[in-house]
Amino acid sequence: MAENQTEEENLKVAVAHTIKWNVIDRVSSQVLYAITGIVLARMLSQEDFGLVTAILVFQAFASLFIDSGFSSALIQRKEPTRLDYSTVLWFNLGMAVVLYIILFFASPLIAQLFGGDERLIPLARVMFLSFILNASAIVQTNILMKRMEVRMVAVSNSIGLIAGSVVGIGLAVTGWGAWAMVWQTIAIGAVKSVILWLTGGWRPLWAFSSESLRSCFAVGSGVMFSSFLNTAFQNISGFIIGLKAGLVPLGYYGQADKWSKMGVMSLSQVLTASFLPLLSKVQDDPERYVRMCVKTHRFTAYLLFPAMGLLILMARPVFHTLFGTKWDPSIILFQILLGQGVFTVLMLLYRNYILGLGKAKLLVVTEIVRDVAAIVAIALVFPYIGLESPDSPVEGLKYLLCGQFVASALTWGVTLYYVIRLTNRGLREYVFDIMPYFFQTVLISILCVFIGNLDLQPLIICLLQSVTFVCLYLGGNFLMNSKIQRDAIDYLKGRL
Repeated sequence: MAENQTEEENLKVAVAHTIKWNVIDRVSSQVLYAITGIVLARMLSQEDFGLVTAILVFQAFASLFIDSGFSSALIQRKEPTRLDYSTVLWFNLGMAVVLYIILFFASPLIAQLFGGDERLIPLARVMFLSFILNASAIVQTNILMKRMEVRMVAVSNSIGLIAGSVVGIGLAVTGWGAWAMVWQTIAIGAVKSVILWLTGGWRPLWAFSSESLRSCFAVGSGVMFSSFLNTAFQNISGFIIGLKAGLVPLGYYGQADKWSKMGVMSLSQVLTASFLPLLSKVQDDPERYVRMCVKTHRFTAYLLFPAMGLLILMARPVFHTLFGTKWDPSIILFQILLGQGVFTVLMLLYRNYILGLGKAKLLVVTEIVRDVAAIVAIALVFPYIGLESPDSPVEGLKYLLCGQFVASALTWGVTLYYVIRLTNRGLREYVFDIMPYFFQTVLISILCVFIGNLDLQPLIICLLQSVTFVCLYLGGNFLMNSKIQRDAIDYLKGRL
């Protein structure tokens, strides 16, 4: 009994340490990414962003095939060998080269899809080089995450983003337009990969094991297929907008999507990277597994709802502070995407619960539900996607994103159903985990709306709303004696 308690405390400390470095990674990365994004958003045109967003749709799909879910399979596996890691590395690099060659020759076809704009051809051919750079760093990152030693991952990300910022801003200032974002992407991938190879302390075997690859396939194939469906869902809106509405509305959408993902994916990446290795360690102990699920569920809700609520609340003053009024049509799209992001983060957390038990095939079912719902929603609003009004050039895009919001909510319910079956906890327990934080966020947001109506500078409104929101939220949880908040504060004080 004492041994189990000691082991659990050690796991708790390891997770806290991992969360700390993941938070440092995310915060530093997003600050650097935001600074560059603000400069580029002010200097480049909506059409420049539309060009790059069109390329990113194809890049997102191709990246899935490079890894094929095998990295998740290695994290889920208790004791992967050096041969396992080496095999996945050579597979990743081989797939990256093959896909680059295919897309190099397919670039003219991509340009034809988006109105025959031939500027897309050279942009795409250079941007797709990032496949090979990123593929070389996947296993190095995976090994550090498996060990829950993510400090160098954070360092490599930050230095890569600094290099990318220098390249991107330098090219934007000298008038390179969309090329600034393309070479920024290449610089980030190259620098990150070099740092991880120099500091990671791992070198691959010059060997490839088909048996090892097959052993990863049971989990990896499910993750890859579900990730493919998830990527289809995440990128189908951009693809449809580019075809139906054109590059300028696509640019507005691209800005909203990029800035919303900075919040949504930062939270999901911190929690995913921190909790999956922990869950894999206790997968053979059902009681401890469920206990870990409860804690991570409540902790996620504690962070998620106020973070998304505050961003939605401050969307207009934040955009005006950063960009002036140039990107005003993106604001409503940004808010809808953040609302959808709540379901995205929760679903990614539930994916960890399912994946931690090796039930990756269930992920495919949930993604099929979401993609079918998304396609139905797109079919219903398709005639209206290109609509514009005197006040909004993105009127039709609002209908499109609201449909995707509903599809995400439906998929959250289906994913939760499977998690309930796997963990033997009732629906009421899962709902009660998150409701206190949801209702607090709603009530505090209503109070803070009045601050947004004051005749003040946007930056002052941001500061007043954020300070008021945080104080009320922390105070409310203190009065409710929230254990999650106490644990978080104890860690910050160094008690763990």
